[in-house]
Amino acid sequence: MDTIDEDQIKEQLAEEMAKYEDEGYFKRLVKMFAGLGKPRSTPEYKEALTELQRQIAPLCAILLPTMLVGILFVVTAISGDGKRELKVEIAEAQQEEEKLEEVETPPDTEPPPDTDIDVQVDTPTMDPTEVSNEPPAPTAEPQSVKVASVDAMLNIKSPVTMKSVMGTERNAGVRGVYTAGGAQYGDAATEAAVLKALRWLKYVQNPDGSMPGSDPAAATGLAVLSYLAHGETPGSKEFGPTVQKALDYLVNSVYIVKDKDGKEVKDPNGKTPYIKMRGATGSEYGFLIGTYALCEAYGMTKNPNAREAAEKTLGRIISGQTATGGWNYNMARVTKDGPDDISFGGWAMQAIKAAKMSGIHIPGMEECIKKAIKCLKTRNYSKKAGFVYRATTNHNGGSGGLGGVGCLCMQLLGYGKEPEVQNALTVMKDWLPTFDRKHMSGGESSQYYSYYASQCKYQAGMCKDALPANFTLWKKWNAEQKAFYPKKIIAYKVDHRTGKPAVYTDNKGKEQPMGFWLNNDVHSMRINVYSDADRKAVADKKKTWEQCTPVQSCGVMDTCLAALQLMVYYRYLPTTSLKAAEVEADVEALSKDKSGEVSVSIDI
Repeated sequence: MDTIDEDQIKEQLAEEMAKYEDEGYFKRLVKMFAGLGKPRSTPEYKEALTELQRQIAPLCAILLPTMLVGILFVVTAISGDGKRELKVEIAEAQQEEEKLEEVETPPDTEPPPDTDIDVQVDTPTMDPTEVSNEPPAPTAEPQSVKVASVDAMLNIKSPVTMKSVMGTERNAGVRGVYTAGGAQYGDAATEAAVLKALRWLKYVQNPDGSMPGSDPAAATGLAVLSYLAHGETPGSKEFGPTVQKALDYLVNSVYIVKDKDGKEVKDPNGKTPYIKMRGATGSEYGFLIGTYALCEAYGMTKNPNAREAAEKTLGRIISGQTATGGWNYNMARVTKDGPDDISFGGWAMQAIKAAKMSGIHIPGMEECIKKAIKCLKTRNYSKKAGFVYRATTNHNGGSGGLGGVGCLCMQLLGYGKEPEVQNALTVMKDWLPTFDRKHMSGGESSQYYSYYASQCKYQAGMCKDALPANFTLWKKWNAEQKAFYPKKIIAYKVDHRTGKPAVYTDNKGKEQPMGFWLNNDVHSMRINVYSDADRKAVADKKKTWEQCTPVQSCGVMDTCLAALQLMVYYRYLPTTSLKAAEVEADVEALSKDKSGEVSVSIDI
């Protein structure tokens, strides 16, 4: 039986157990590096290669992050060497309080007295031969005081509101209220007639903005007053361009008279500057009417060009007043005692009143008004005629016709309750609207007289404290004029410039009728329409226009005066109802509109 060697068996078991024993990571690395040093054919080398393959993944997991960290460290170190430290200092600006120079508060000025203004045209006697000391005509081309556009009127909102009968503005709503019928107001027929006239004026307007006629300044001034009375301004849709051009014409027509050497020429009273208005012919009625229109335009638009022109012409009107308080042709004082032409002076007074109410104040204006009233009461007043053309000594001479001029001027200037005014109303009590010489004894321009009478009776009869007799007087007159003028308007069918059919298209592209009125006298600033035969004869130089017989005549002045009569309902507030001589309270009545602007509403 074989002998078992226990020590040998233990040694073999230990070797077998060692094969399954985990040698650890570092021990395997040592064994791997040792085996790689053995010959390639030995088992130790092959085992080392196997171990190397096993160690590639752990080695990459350790080496790659280490390499990346090293690279980042190097890059950071390099870029850090180029850093610079910038110091930013923020300095606080020291502001020194600027001392403002103390401005002295101007003293409060006394607001202008309140009075109503009206637009009228005088024509009774426009004979320049009645003027003595006629100044010599300038030898040089007149120079314009200001050749400026009146475009600003389209955009400027006036702080002064020209109010109508009940204190409201001149607009479509107001017109609708006071032409809706009633014994003391207008109606649809009167308003339709007014629109025919306004469209006719637009149609016949000259390219330069003036209106045709023998006195372009007067004709254009009357047309402007007619449009303004209807609430039409340069911003109006249908009539805006017409008003714009007419106002431009008036503004640009004002100039200073100079001789050929550029030296200023003296006016008829020996004063300079000698302010004139292009288109104002003869005795310069057009100068006064044009001034009136400029003043009212400024009141409704606050355009500075209109004001500048008006201030220059007003200065001449005031300086041209006679020592006795009236006016004469060309604003020449003529003699020490007058003669104080009430027809001419009536336009001067209305222009001054319009200026006052629109905010234009010329030195000497208040004294001028006082002297004018004194002249009316002491020189032009007549028991028989109301007021007369030239001063009388016994206050009982003269003939009818011009009684309405003095009456209206006193009403507008705040003296409507004076006995002279009531006497004039009594003189006019039987007058009715007419184009003939029926009721105005000795008068030539019946429509001219009717125009004044209409306003006088309206002012007296529609004021809040009107006498019953005056209210009845107005209603009787109004019933007549409402029936008379719409029937008497003449359709304008033939273009006076071409002889072809006249067609008017409004701003909406709709054809509308046109019309005009014609007074039966020679003071109407006529537009004549001639036949084709006469036109050809003139063109062939076989005839002159004086040798031709017009097939139709149109009256620019008559048309404006009649249209203004039919707008009396909403044109001016009866002055006596607001105590026109005391406008201060009305001026102080400030109100803010929706835009926050402060506006002053002045009844006029």
